[in-house]
Amino acid sequence: MSIAIPEDELVERFVRASGAGGQNVNKVATAVELRFDVAGSPSLPEPVRARLLARRDRRVTADGVLVIQAQRFRTQERNREDARERLQAFIESGLHAPKQRIATKPSRGAKERRLGEKRQRSTIKQSRTRREWD
Repeated sequence: MSIAIPEDELVERFVRASGAGGQNVNKVATAVELRFDVAGSPSLPEPVRARLLARRDRRVTADGVLVIQAQRFRTQERNREDARERLQAFIESGLHAPKQRIATKPSRGAKERRLGEKRQRSTIKQSRTRREWD
């Protein structure tokens, strides 16, 4: 299953990158801030939207807007591609429903082994105590 997101749902803002880099960083707005409204996007199916919003991702705001900041590269175009790749990876992570966990219980033999080891440990510790004789 693949999801296509139209260009008009993405909001890109170009800002100056933070950190070291000299004149290039100070003059050119190469960093990209990509915003995608996960909660309000008509392109996302409801189960995918619910899974993406349920994730505890610090990039998703309280309003359900995903904010991706890309400033790894020196060019605006490469940072833009990087932000879009990260958006794609984020959406793909919500495509697959997690496998349902099947509750299990320990076997009878496992319970007996555990209790036997507890008894053995208890006798070892009791034998260490000093006994007073009457």
